[in-house]
Amino acid sequence: MARRPTSVRAILRPKRSACPISCALEIVGDRWTLLVVRDLVLGKRRFAEFEASPESIPTNILADRLKRLVAAGIVSASRYSEHPPRVEYALTAKGEDLRPMIRAMVEWGVKHAGGRTPPLLTPRGPA
Repeated sequence: MARRPTSVRAILRPKRSACPISCALEIVGDRWTLLVVRDLVLGKRRFAEFEASPESIPTNILADRLKRLVAAGIVSASRYSEHPPRVEYALTAKGEDLRPMIRAMVEWGVKHAGGRTPPLLTPRGPA
């Protein structure tokens, strides 16, 4: 099985395949990335808010995934404090295009995997 990219450099290198599913998985196909996108859809913006998610993503992995999403143009980062340096994250237009996929995964997870729908990701919600 091919390894998924784990660094920002890996995201920016040429794709292994022209298959659109493979290309998408190169960017968002690991265990944590779509959970970070889900949190952005739910309104989280700051590192501590992502840390508080129930999946308990390790901080080093969270920092890496945020960097990868910024490098891929899915998320923007803007500094809101200089001392100490603090950053807020937001979905870009490219990231917003992931909303239908997040919604479809929520619906599939509720129907087939025993998940519960987060209030803001209901079928009529903003996702």
